Amino acid sequence: MNAHSQDPIRVGMLFSETGVTSVIETSERMGTLLAIEEINDAGGIDGRPLEVVRYDPQSRPVLYREYAERLMAEDGVRIILGCYMTSTRRAVIPVLERWNGLLLYPTVYEGFEYSRHVIYTGAAPNQNSVQLAEFMMRAFGSRVWLLGSDYMYPYESNRIMSDLVLERGGEKVAEQYLPLDARRDDYEAMIRQIKKAAPDFIFSTVVGEGTAMLYRAYADAGLDPSRMPIASLTTCEAEIQQMGAAVAAGHITSAPYFQSVDTEANRRCVAAFHRRFGDDHVTNQCWEAAYFQTHLLANAMRRVGPDSVAALLGALQGSEFEAPQGLVRVDEQNHHCYLRPRIGRADAHGQFEILEEAREWVRPDPYLVSHTLEDWSVKVRLEPSKVEPA
Repeated sequence: MNAHSQDPIRVGMLFSETGVTSVIETSERMGTLLAIEEINDAGGIDGRPLEVVRYDPQSRPVLYREYAERLMAEDGVRIILGCYMTSTRRAVIPVLERWNGLLLYPTVYEGFEYSRHVIYTGAAPNQNSVQLAEFMMRAFGSRVWLLGSDYMYPYESNRIMSDLVLERGGEKVAEQYLPLDARRDDYEAMIRQIKKAAPDFIFSTVVGEGTAMLYRAYADAGLDPSRMPIASLTTCEAEIQQMGAAVAAGHITSAPYFQSVDTEANRRCVAAFHRRFGDDHVTNQCWEAAYFQTHLLANAMRRVGPDSVAALLGALQGSEFEAPQGLVRVDEQNHHCYLRPRIGRADAHGQFEILEEAREWVRPDPYLVSHTLEDWSVKVRLEPSKVEPA
């Protein structure tokens, strides 16, 4: 046995504990830490525990880049678990390329990217946007108002949603953006415009603290989600907890995971999460991706060892894990994951009623080659007339 055989295996973690996206990134951090504790309790990697080296990038892309550089150059780390906004992921990728590192990225994003230095475990556009466009137009109508935060992910996601709506004979009423640090009165002014235009639904790509301000402005304006809901790819249980369940009730999110998913793996993981962090915390799609990607990494390390990024990439490609949402798999060609699309409606308890879900996983198509629902075989389908507010 060599002198290093029991040394901890160090991995980096970059999730913001402060800043505009800290609420959702805190949940990603907790999902990662829960998985690492489970891995270490089970004996680690051939007896070696995983050890986290973490920094708080404060929701600022420049700090993500600086801390990624520090992890690689000073801390000797080659694997990073982290990032939320597209701007932060893109800030880190050049560092990974320079140091031959690997990022496991647990966030829903706009697609149209491939890096051999990234494993993408959040949903690609064909695993949430296509399903959401079809559902909203069927259930509520074809006129959409696109509203987002002012950075790359909302631009690209709104472009995709606009294409999907227009291809299906719908109408884009407007497309507008607010800064990440916009104030509540900015959202109130936007809601007044939306109320006057009366679209059939609002597609929101607002993230961070603006999410709660948007939904509160909507509620304060007396708008009715049973007639004109906010539809989102990112508004999840964490943001609902921040804004209050009554504010979010009746609005729609498309995601591969909700805390209400009825699987044995999910029930076990949620119970473990509450034991570790307390019953006042909630899980969500980003938490779940952060959790299962850490287990995927650990399984790959057990197969090929922790020292070679190239070997780990080879082991991760095609690997599977029984995640809380169901069985997931890393695609060998594009580094994205096979996931299980779902449509959920926020209820009065801060959770989601699942209105529709796929029978099987959907292969990731990050470049959205197909705009169809050919992989979307629905297990639960409520008729539009039965979609009522919570």
